[in-house]
Amino acid sequence: MSAGIVQAAYIVSALFFILSLAGLSKQESAKAGNYYGIVGMAIALLATIFSPDSQGFGWIILAMIIGGSIGIHYAKKVEMTEMPELVAILHSFVGLAAVLVGYNSFIAAPESNTHAEHVIHLVEVFIGVFIGAITFTGSIVAFGKLRGVISSSPLNLPNKHKLNLAAVVISTLLLVYFVNQSGSTFALLLMTAIALAFGYHLVASIGGADMPVVVSMLNSYSGWAAAAAGFMLANDLLIVTGALVGSSGAILSYIMCKAMNRSFVSVIAGGFGQEVSVSSDQEQGEHRETSAEEVAEMLKNSKSVIITPGYGMAVAQAQYPVHEITEKLRSKGVDVRFGIHPVAGRLPGHMNVLLAEAKVPYDIVLEMEEINDDFTETDTVLVIGANDTVNPAAQDDPNSPIAGMPVLEVWNAQNVIAFKRSMNTGYAGVQNPLFFKDNTQMLFGDAKDSVDAIAKAL
Repeated sequence: MSAGIVQAAYIVSALFFILSLAGLSKQESAKAGNYYGIVGMAIALLATIFSPDSQGFGWIILAMIIGGSIGIHYAKKVEMTEMPELVAILHSFVGLAAVLVGYNSFIAAPESNTHAEHVIHLVEVFIGVFIGAITFTGSIVAFGKLRGVISSSPLNLPNKHKLNLAAVVISTLLLVYFVNQSGSTFALLLMTAIALAFGYHLVASIGGADMPVVVSMLNSYSGWAAAAAGFMLANDLLIVTGALVGSSGAILSYIMCKAMNRSFVSVIAGGFGQEVSVSSDQEQGEHRETSAEEVAEMLKNSKSVIITPGYGMAVAQAQYPVHEITEKLRSKGVDVRFGIHPVAGRLPGHMNVLLAEAKVPYDIVLEMEEINDDFTETDTVLVIGANDTVNPAAQDDPNSPIAGMPVLEVWNAQNVIAFKRSMNTGYAGVQNPLFFKDNTQMLFGDAKDSVDAIAKAL
C-alpha cells in the first residue's frame, strides 16, 4: 500500500471518527455513531498495518489477537454498573502507551537534518511522557475509587496545591535541561517519576462526588496523550484522533463543571471544593417508611409522576421493572417523565444508557434544566437509588462537600418516595436532609424488588 493511499485512508478514518462523535451526541443516533467509529478504526488499523513503513507484521497481528481477545472477554463480562471503572482503566492504558512510545522514540530517535527538528522531537517526547504518566496513575486512582478499593474521600496532604505547583515548575525546568543537554536520560526519568506522583495526587485529592467529572477529564487527558504519541510517531491520524478525543473530553468536562457549579480550572488543578468541612452521616430527624402497596396506590391517584434514577438503580438492575411501571401508569393516563442529573451514576450519560437499554422512550427522558421547574406541579416523585443529585444540602448547607452543585429539586413535589437499602450516606459521604422532610417517605429494600412489588400492586 503506497504512502498516498495510506494518507487517503487516514482522512477517511478521521471523517468516520467525526461522524461517530456526532452520532454519539444523541440517543437516537448513538448506535450509528458506534458503527461509524468501528468502521473508522478498522480502516485506520488496516492502513497502518499495510503501510510501507510497517515492520514485524507477525508481531503486530499477535498483539492484536491478544489485545482483541482481552477486550472481547471484558466487553462481554462487564456489567453496566462497572462501565465507569472499565473506562477509567482503559484511559490508564492510553497513558501507559504514550509513556512507552515516548521512551522508545527517545531511545531510537531518528536522525534530524537540523537542530530545530531535533529540539522539536525532544519536546514532543518530554511532553508526551509527562501527559501519559499523569493519565496513567490518575486513571488507576479513579478506577480504585470507583471500584471501592480506594477511599472516595479526598486526600488532603499539607500544602497540596503548592505540591502540585512545585511538580509543574520542576517538570518545566527539567524540560529546559532535557533540551539543553540534547536529551538527558536522567531528566526524563526524574520527570516521569514526578509525573506519576503528580497524576496520583491530582485524582486522589478529588472527592467521590466529583468522580464523574474526573473520568471525563481523564478522557480528555488520554486524548492529548494519544495526540502526543502521534507527534512522536509522525502519525497524522493519531494526532487528529487524539485531538478529537482530547477536545471533546475537555468540552464535556466544562459542561459538567457548569452543571455542578464547579471551576473547570480547579478540576485540572486537582481537587476542587475540598477546603470545606465534610458533613457527617448523622441523621437529621425522624424518617417515615412506606410500603410498595401504599406507593402503588399513591401512583394510581397521581396525575403527574417524575422518576429520578441514580447509581442505586443501576446496581439493582431496576431499569426493566421501572419501564414496566412506567408503561402501566401511562396506560392509565398518568403523565410519567424521567429527570436525569448530568452526573447521575458515575459516568456521564450512564442513566440515559440504562433507560435506553430498558426501552424507555427517549422523549420522556429529560435533563435537569428541562424538568427542574416542573417539580412544583408534580404529584409524586420516585427517587430510585439517587442521593447526592437530589440533596437539598447543596443549596442550604455552605459547608457541604456538594455545596453549590445544582441538584434535582424533588422536594418541591407534593410527595417524594425515596428507594434505598438503608439510611447510609451516598457516594459523597454526606447525609441527605431530603429523607427527613415531611413530604418524603422511605421505601427500603432492593430497588428492583421494590419496583417489582409496585408493578404487581398496580
